Amino acid sequence: MNTLTAPPATSAPASSLTSGRLPRWAPWALLGFSLLISFTVIGVASVGQDLADFNIVGAVFFGVILYMVLITVISSIAESRRNAVDRLMTALVATAFVIALLPLISLLWTVVANGIQRFDAEFFSYSMRNVVGDGGGIVHAIWGTVLITLMAAVMAVPVGLMTAIYLVEYGRGRIAKTITFLVDVMTGIPSIVAGLFIYSVFALFIRPGISMGFMGALALAVLMTPVVVRGSEELLRIVPNELREAAYALGVPKWLTILKVVLPTSIAGIMTSVMLSISRVIGETAPLLLTAGFTMSLNTNLFSGQMMTLPVFAYNQYMNQGTNADASVARAWAAALTLILIVMLLNLLARLIAKWFAPKTAGR
Repeated sequence: MNTLTAPPATSAPASSLTSGRLPRWAPWALLGFSLLISFTVIGVASVGQDLADFNIVGAVFFGVILYMVLITVISSIAESRRNAVDRLMTALVATAFVIALLPLISLLWTVVANGIQRFDAEFFSYSMRNVVGDGGGIVHAIWGTVLITLMAAVMAVPVGLMTAIYLVEYGRGRIAKTITFLVDVMTGIPSIVAGLFIYSVFALFIRPGISMGFMGALALAVLMTPVVVRGSEELLRIVPNELREAAYALGVPKWLTILKVVLPTSIAGIMTSVMLSISRVIGETAPLLLTAGFTMSLNTNLFSGQMMTLPVFAYNQYMNQGTNADASVARAWAAALTLILIVMLLNLLARLIAKWFAPKTAGR
C-alpha cells in the first residue's frame, strides 16, 4: 500500500528588505573615511599657511558630499535601489543639519586657532598694567566679567522669576496684559539704549562722567530681566494643573504649592532660561563701555572706579593695538576664547544645578 508522504519543507524566500544589508558600522566608517579624505586634501592644499587659515568649513562640506556619493553607490550595489534611496535621503537630512552648523564650526575653529597661542600662565595671572607691547594678561577682565555678570544675575533673576510667577499663577486682567506688553517691548531694546539709560540716571543723580562696575551690572540686569521673564513664564505654564490641584486637595496653600511643586517641576527649564539670559548679556560691549568703562588694572570693587570686562578688553585690544599689533590682536582672540569657555562652564554648572534640584522619580 502506497503511503503519501509530505513534501520536504522548504525555507521561505528571504525578503528583499532584510537581505543584503550593510552592517551598522558601515555608514559611520564611510563618513569617517570621507572626512579623512577631505581633510587630507584641504590640508595638503593649505601647507605653509597658518592653522587659522585652514578651511574647515570646506573640508566638512566636501567630506559630507563625498559621503553621500559613497553611501548611495555602495548601498545600491550591496543592498537594493530602495535602500540606496533611503540612505541618500537620510544623508541629505543630516547634511542639511551639518550645513546649519557650519557657521558655528567656522566661528569656533577661528577663535580657537587664533586664541590658543596666548593661553599661558602669564595670560591668566597678570593684568595689562604698564604693558604696552608683548606680555600682559586678562586677570582684571575675568574678575570684572564675573563680578558684573554675577551682580546682574542677582538683581535680574529674582525679579524676572517672581514676575513670571505672578503672570502665571496670579495675574489676570489689564495689569497682567500691561506687564506682558512691557516685557515684550523690553526684550527688543537695543543694548546701547540700556547703557545710555543707566548712564543718564547716574549722571543726573550723582555726577556726569561717572563709571563703575555696579552701573554695568544694572545695564545688564535691564537686558536680562525680560529674557528671564519670558522663558520662566512659558516653563511655568507647561506644569500640569493636576499637580497644583492635587496639592490644593491636600490642603497645601498656594504659595507653598508654587514653592514645593511648581518650581521644582520646572527648575531644569528655568535654569536654562537663566543661562540663556546670562549668555545674552555676558558678551555685551556697548553698554559696558558707557557704564563700567575700562581700565588696565585689577579692580574688584563694583561701587568704586572703572572695571574691565572681557568683551571690552577684546574690543580695546583690537582697536588700540599699541606698539605691537600682533600681540594686541592675539590677546583679543584669547579673550574671546576665554569668554566662550566661561559661557560653556556656566552652562555645565546650570545643568548640574538643575539635575540636583529636579524632583526625583522612581527611575532614578
